[in-house]
Formats: sequence, structure tokens, C-alpha cells
Amino acid sequence: MSKSLKNISIVATATVASRVLGLVREIFTAAVFGTGALASAFVTAFTLPNLFRRLLGEGALTAAFVPTLTEELQQSQRAGAFLLVSQVASWLLVVTVSLVVLAMLLLAQAGWLLPLLGERLAVGTLDRLVLGAQLAAILFPYMVFVCLAAAFSAACQVLGRFTEPALSPVWLNLSILAALGFGAWWAWDQPQRMHLLCAGVLVGGFLQMAVPAAVLWREGWRPGFDLRMNDRVRAIVRLMGPMVIGSAIYLVNMAISRFLGLSLNEQAATIINLATRVMELPIGIFTAAVATVVFPLIARHAAEGRWERLGEDYHKGLRLVLVLNVPAAVGLAVLSEPITRLLFQRGAFGAGDTALMTPVLAVYALGLPLLSYVTVALRGFYAVRDTATPVRAAAWSFVVNLGLSLLLMRWFSTVGLAAAGTIAVAVQAWYLQTRLQRRLPALGFGPLLSNLGKIGLAGALMGAAVWAGWRFLGGLTINERTADLLAVAGLVPLGAAFYAGLLWVLKIEGRAELELILQKIRGRAGGR
Repeated sequence: MSKSLKNISIVATATVASRVLGLVREIFTAAVFGTGALASAFVTAFTLPNLFRRLLGEGALTAAFVPTLTEELQQSQRAGAFLLVSQVASWLLVVTVSLVVLAMLLLAQAGWLLPLLGERLAVGTLDRLVLGAQLAAILFPYMVFVCLAAAFSAACQVLGRFTEPALSPVWLNLSILAALGFGAWWAWDQPQRMHLLCAGVLVGGFLQMAVPAAVLWREGWRPGFDLRMNDRVRAIVRLMGPMVIGSAIYLVNMAISRFLGLSLNEQAATIINLATRVMELPIGIFTAAVATVVFPLIARHAAEGRWERLGEDYHKGLRLVLVLNVPAAVGLAVLSEPITRLLFQRGAFGAGDTALMTPVLAVYALGLPLLSYVTVALRGFYAVRDTATPVRAAAWSFVVNLGLSLLLMRWFSTVGLAAAGTIAVAVQAWYLQTRLQRRLPALGFGPLLSNLGKIGLAGALMGAAVWAGWRFLGGLTINERTADLLAVAGLVPLGAAFYAGLLWVLKIEGRAELELILQKIRGRAGGR
């Protein structure tokens, strides 16, 4: 797995850049727009094309495309693989353009359709929904670019090219930052700045598509419009069917959380978005890197019938994501207040917004290891082409999230929505694990139990030490900003070092692999 470890370090390093830029993007967006109605409307509007991206792009399509393209590459070499890429891209273009046109037509009518519900909705809620629909109509073309980007990136990964696809989100973040900077420089009013922000999203989406497409061009692919339905395309469609249903459930699940937040108050949708962005930083840096590299590997093992090797590499990947995401979850939960204040409290984002976001971030952080597990476990099912089980898992998650959201938001407001989402992920993880072990005993959780105990113990001790450090800083006679900076810049690396030392003392498995990955990441970050 040495080559895979190298690829993980490449993807992790590239993803660090994109995720950090993404967080900077959210910081600047919050500073310009705060958590008011305009910001919440944008978050909700951008959720719609992003969720369709997961429905047709990174979710169902990638899971069905990677194993099928891997087989085509083995049997028909690059010529057959490139033909399949063109066929999939052609169908994806037709489907996404059709959906975008339909969605834009429907959303354009929201200005007079939604007021028909005015008697049942509060005035503020109605205004926010109308504004969100108007912005969604502008942003929906982003879906075409990013769905094609997902297909091109999956093809790059099958060919062993991981760096450029991992870096493609950088262009979206840079485009949005440029739009925000341009709007702030010219001191435009907020609506004009918002439209400029939407333009930045569309430009960034195009660049996200163009970067992996250029990589495929250098590899020898030449685009062509081909709507023939051969056996490979039919296989992808058959695999995508259940996964589209599962992704649609997830789409509805996420949309409900956003719209419930939008109807709850002005701040909820934006607070939820910012909290999930911070939580996704460790997921994007490491979990996505591991899943990206492990998926083609275990798909190849499954295609060749090497079940023992599949189990070994799957467990290595899962252990790696848990080793890093458990302490990340603990650190985010314990230091949620200084992290929120240091990252976002400036400009239009005030102390009251920090107070609202702190508990939401802490609750979401508790679900970080579970979400990381689900990310890797789904690849296990997709590698053996079991697409029905993830659909049932998503359905259970949807039911739990909807029911608990409606219940808990009455008592705990935005924190209740976050708690419902975390519990729903826990149910999904439990369901996937029990079915995965029943389907493939080699992928059972047994080999990880002893390691999980060590990870949990080390994480708990680290959390106690970081909490004590934060309490100590709070008792010093220093200003709030300095205390926050010391907490993030001082306690985080000290806690990480303490946690790593505990793992070495407890003799966790995979220490050499983890050390190799971290060395490679440090080397690439330093330009070596």
C-alpha cells in the first residue's frame, strides 16, 4: 500500500490548500454579509445546486463510474476508457442542462407563487424564501459545471492522477474571494455584492470542470458527443439507479435542514453552514483523501476477487481516518468558542453570532468520526456494487433527521437542528456497519476494536488536557482575542502532540504508515 500512502499524502496536501481557502472564503463572506437574511438566502440557494451535484455528480455517478471505468481500462485499455468518459460526459451534459433549465423556470416564478402561501407564513419567512429562490435561479447553472467536474475527476483518479482533481476546488474558492474583494473594493451595496458573489460561483464552477478536463486531455482523451448506450453505460445507469434514490433522500435531508433553519430565524441557515464548513475541514483534509485513494484500490480488489486484500486495505483506510478525526472532533468541541470567535467575529459577524454558533459547532463536531466512518464505509459497498444498502441507510437517516429536527428545534432552536443531524449520522453509521459485516465478514469492525479503544482513550485524555488549558487561559488577565489566538495556535498543536505521544505509548497499529503520510505532507508543504 506504499503507493497508496503516497497518493493519500498528495491528495491530503492538495485538499489542505482547498479547504483552508474554503474556510477563508467563508470568513470573508461572513464578514461582508454577516448572518442576516441575505446571507442565509445565499446559503440556502447555493445548497440546491450543490445537492444536485451530490445527486448526479460526486455521489451516485462517481460510485458507479469508478468500478466500471476501472474494468473498462483493464479490458479495453485507454482507448475504451476514454470512449466511456465521453459517453458518460455526454449523457451528464444532456441531463444536467435539462434540469437546470427546468429549475430556473420554476424558480423564476417563485416571486408570485410563494406569496400565495403568505397567509400561512410569517412575513420575514416569506421574504427570505423569495430571496433564496431568486438567488437559486442565478446559481443553478453551477450544477452543470460541477457534475461534469466530478466525472472528469473520477476518470483522473482511475488513471492515477490525484493532485489536479484534489486542487480543482481551489479555483472556486479563489473566484469567490476575488468577487468578494472586488465588491468590497468598489464599496457596492449588499445586493450588488451578492450578485457579484454569484458570478464568482459560476466562474469558479467552470474552472473546477476545466482543470480535470485539461488533465484528461494531456493523458490523451479527446472530448466527443456520444449518446450511444453500450453495455458499460447501461451498467453505470443500473448502478446509479438505487444510488440516485439514496442521494435524493440525502438531498431532501439536507434541504430540509437548511429550509427549517431559514424558517426558524435569520441566522440559523448561515450558522449551520459555517459550523459545517469548520467541521468539514478535517474531513476534507484527510477523510476525503483516504476515501479518494482507497476507493479505486478496493474496487480493483473486488473486480479481481481478492477479498482478503480488500479487507486489509479497507481497514487500513478506516483506521487512518479514525486516528485523525477523533481528536479533531474532541478539539473542535472543546475549543468551539475561541475557534468561532477567532475565525468569524469581525465585520458584520458580531459577538451575538459567536454565542449562537459555538454550541452548534460543538454538537456537529461530535458527529465528525461517525461521518468519516460513513464516508469510507460507503466506498466498501460501492466497491462490491451493493447500492441498495446505502439507500436504506440514507432512508433511515432521513426519517431520524426529519423527526428529530421538528422535535428538537422547538426546544433548542438551531442547536436542535445540529443535534438531529448528528444523531441521524450515528443511525446511518450503525446501519451500514451491521449490514457491511453481514455482507462481507472480512470488512467487519472486529479488527479495529482494540485500536478504537486506544484512540478513544487517547482522545479523551487529550480533550481533558485541552479543556484544562483553555480554562487556564480564561483565568489570565489578557484580552479575549489574545486568549483565543493562544488557544488555537498553542493548545491545538500541544494537544495534537500529546495525543500522538499517547498513541505511540499505547502502540496503535499503523504508526509507521501514519508517520510516513505526515512526513510526506510536511515535505510537500515545505516544497521538498
